[in-house]
Amino acid sequence: MFNFVYADEKGNAYEHNDLYALGRMGNIFVEPTEEEFIPLPDGATLTMIPGRTAVVMDKKGKFLKYQDAGYPVGALLPQGFTRTLLPAFINDRKSKPLPLFGYAAVAFKRGKFYVAAKATDIDEKWNPKHFNTVQLKKNVQELINQFPENRILKQLSHCALEYSCFTAQNIFYKRWEGGIPVSPVCNAQCIGCISLQPSECCPSPQNRIDYVPKIEEIVEIGVHHLNNGMEAIISFGQGCEGEPSLQSDLIAQAILKIRAKTSKGTINMNTNAGYTKGIEKICLAGIDSLRVSLNSANPQIYNAYYHPKSYSLQNVKESLKFASANGVYTYLNLLFFPGINDCEDEIIALINLVKETGVKAIQVRNLNIDPDVLLAELPVPKGNPLGVPAFLDILAEELPRVEIGNYTKPIKRNV
Repeated sequence: MFNFVYADEKGNAYEHNDLYALGRMGNIFVEPTEEEFIPLPDGATLTMIPGRTAVVMDKKGKFLKYQDAGYPVGALLPQGFTRTLLPAFINDRKSKPLPLFGYAAVAFKRGKFYVAAKATDIDEKWNPKHFNTVQLKKNVQELINQFPENRILKQLSHCALEYSCFTAQNIFYKRWEGGIPVSPVCNAQCIGCISLQPSECCPSPQNRIDYVPKIEEIVEIGVHHLNNGMEAIISFGQGCEGEPSLQSDLIAQAILKIRAKTSKGTINMNTNAGYTKGIEKICLAGIDSLRVSLNSANPQIYNAYYHPKSYSLQNVKESLKFASANGVYTYLNLLFFPGINDCEDEIIALINLVKETGVKAIQVRNLNIDPDVLLAELPVPKGNPLGVPAFLDILAEELPRVEIGNYTKPIKRNV
């Protein structure tokens, strides 16, 4: 049994010795199993969840609301970890939506904090200890001095220093995956968009780029990073922009110009892949990989989250097929939510999509959103939730050649 954890007004966390922790899968409260919890890993952050009432279990096995003073506690996981359970709480006070984070259930046992999670990928490069170092400001200023007219670099400096964006920081550290935002517009209206939200909703953690950069600005940063970066990747489609494929002519021309100057490194794009004509242009220009985001392979659940303006899930599939047929390495960025994606019909639909489109890897990413905001919008999926450990086991068995992880990685190119 795992003991319940609560927080006081100052954010201090406490163990409750007479109540047990529960988890949440969708709108269902469940008693956690041993395999669903791990010791709180390095890089995880405990957070108080305001305006909510915790649901707990007493020693008789009865589920009840925690009525004493205190707040529910959740954890924000570092990359490489997939949450297995949401924190058990209800919004019975009708409080405003929570910030856009991926809250995971927390408990206490044998003198340690535990979190509902499984390690689904290990990549030391994304350990928080490598970021926000004392030399970051110096690195930022040095690169801006080198390219003083580059507006993208100024945007990335803001993202690196103000938002602590890791892909922005990597541009200045000259290593790994570095982001190049290009698109101020989008063809979807995602409930959990991190760069654009209606004013009455949860605040966006980033500001979206408000201009289309010049091709010279893209090429300048791209060539510099690929030539000088360790295991370098440049990625279009960042948290501070809309849908990059809507700038397909610009990106395709930039790829051709970059590859005319260097054959080093990997060129990637993070995309919803709904604009198939744009994806085709970018693939033919020689992009190395596409990371395609979706929350479900079920059109009804997909549409309820993305609210696509001018495309359908079928367009996404056609884009993936075209990319695979043209030698582009394709990832799914699966926006995973316990109690939704692990339902039986959802798993079957996902497996069928992967087989149909030739996807090479699935990144299981925690969907950052207030659970009640999301669940109010989505139709109820068919089939029972099987739990995250079972979900991962089924994917491994049914898709043995598909990599299951969390990270975009360098692609070996034939040059």
